[in-house]
Amino acid sequence: MSTLTEAQDKSPTVVTLAHGLQNYLRSVSILKKGYEQERYRITQLSRSFLGRKLVHEVTSVDIATYRDKRLQSINKRTGKTISNATVRLEMSLLSNFFDLARIEWGYTKQPNPCADVRKPKVAPGRDRRLTAREERRILRYAHEHKNKELYSIITLALSTAMRQGEILTLRWEHINFKTRVAHLPETKNGTKRDIPLSTKAREALMRLDVKTAGPVFMYTKHGFKSTWRYMVTRLEIEDLHFHDLRHEAISRLFELGTLDMMEIAAISGHRSLAMLKRYTHLKANRLVNKLEGTRNRGRLAMLNHFIPYPGIMKAHPEGIEIVFPDFEHATVSGIGATKEQAIVRAQDALLRSLASAIRSGQSVPKPDQYLRQVNEEYVVMIDPIAML
Repeated sequence: MSTLTEAQDKSPTVVTLAHGLQNYLRSVSILKKGYEQERYRITQLSRSFLGRKLVHEVTSVDIATYRDKRLQSINKRTGKTISNATVRLEMSLLSNFFDLARIEWGYTKQPNPCADVRKPKVAPGRDRRLTAREERRILRYAHEHKNKELYSIITLALSTAMRQGEILTLRWEHINFKTRVAHLPETKNGTKRDIPLSTKAREALMRLDVKTAGPVFMYTKHGFKSTWRYMVTRLEIEDLHFHDLRHEAISRLFELGTLDMMEIAAISGHRSLAMLKRYTHLKANRLVNKLEGTRNRGRLAMLNHFIPYPGIMKAHPEGIEIVFPDFEHATVSGIGATKEQAIVRAQDALLRSLASAIRSGQSVPKPDQYLRQVNEEYVVMIDPIAML
């Protein structure tokens, strides 16, 4: 039997791309943390027209043709076109495969056909922020459905910036309530990490049946994915991924103004500080107080509570009613024969409600200025201290 070197010297081993990718799956992908994702990509590539081609006959034109067709195809689950990121990952896998196919397996003697083919542009990173109202709704949903695990998972995500996989694989023996630290022996980056547990994070864990050892959560990855998707659909919350909670948590860490980038990277597990630069713009709101000076800081802190809130206009037997969705458990509304009268009364009700909450030490909800599922024609911003 000819050795691999001899095979490379004479002629390439004749295999189809689909067959070669199965070899890649068994010998390379199996060793990766993202095995399931690569298995899906290999299945997609094998079923395409590329899968039927012989490895040594695939050209850069074929790769470019695949790229263009793939970018025009529709994702059956979302009903949208396949994202640039998905196609980039598939092309990167192909490029790695062709390097091994030429150097180690003798499937081809040709240069890597992916080398000179343009990849789709990198899409801008998601900047979806969780609104205050959405946070209240998803936590209330978990509480009302008596789903302690779901409630704790969401709270941990917002308090610690852990990834979904890191939360679902938490073990009780790695949580130290005395030192207030959760240890992650293995993360997506292949390194271990210690997570500081805030008061909210510790309370979220202690809501569960605390044990000395074993898994903290019983959810599987697919089980939790289904639960999350069902919940946001029921609540009619659009375009919110669970990973957005990690983005929200990191944003809040920056907004604290007490941690530098290295400290936040230690918590979030980012190995490249470049990945955190997208959050630096959030520090701008911290500069406002510095620009105003320390002399007026107390007055500004008080005024920060009296800010505009969105009201929704509704038809009412007595005229026009304006209700505030951010105050779901309090009667804060204004009714008037005309829109102007309703605004004045809504403004008065909002001012009284805010002042009462501040005086009694109650928490004041943050305004949700992005009311999805509501026609903009019926939304009016009410400033509680505006002069009408």
